[in-house]
Amino acid sequence: TFQANILTELKNWKLNLVQHHKLQMRQEKEKHATHVKQLQNEMENLKELLHTYEISISRKDEVITNLTQALEKQKERVELMRKFTLWRIQHVKAKQEEYANRIADTHFRTALMKKVWAAWRSVSEERWKDKVARACQLRAEDVCVQLTNDYEAKIAELTATLEQTKAEILRLHSERDQYEDTMKKAFMRGVCALNLEAMTMFQGK
Repeated sequence: TFQANILTELKNWKLNLVQHHKLQMRQEKEKHATHVKQLQNEMENLKELLHTYEISISRKDEVITNLTQALEKQKERVELMRKFTLWRIQHVKAKQEEYANRIADTHFRTALMKKVWAAWRSVSEERWKDKVARACQLRAEDVCVQLTNDYEAKIAELTATLEQTKAEILRLHSERDQYEDTMKKAFMRGVCALNLEAMTMFQGK
């Protein structure tokens, strides 16, 4: 009947609606599960990143601690160097004062010695000049004699070398003349032989 058809249609519509709802619910659950999985993956990645940051921060803390210790040591070294520099400056100043005093004493003694030397030199300068002049004259005469002997020996050596060179030049000229004469004779013999050979060939023809 019409009422039964309507009820059947309502049941079918209800079933379709329920199935559609179940399908949507399943799809939503799958989406939710996928989203939850993505969130879990992101959480894992964030945990790893956080762990990495924690390690990096701990390393940075170690680096900061090491740098702080190194800075403290450097400060101690700088302080020691400053104290050593101050001590060194004081020591150098003391040395400079001592050196200046020694220089002043040396200068005073030198000036005094110069005065004594000038006084003694003014007395003995004339006799010293005469002695030096005589010694220089004798030395110059000895040097002149030695130079004269050396030059004469050198001239004799060069003269002997010159004579040997002249004899060698004459010998070379003689050898060259002999060589040229030999070459001319050989050339003439060669020309004669060629002429005879040519005449023999013409006579044979």
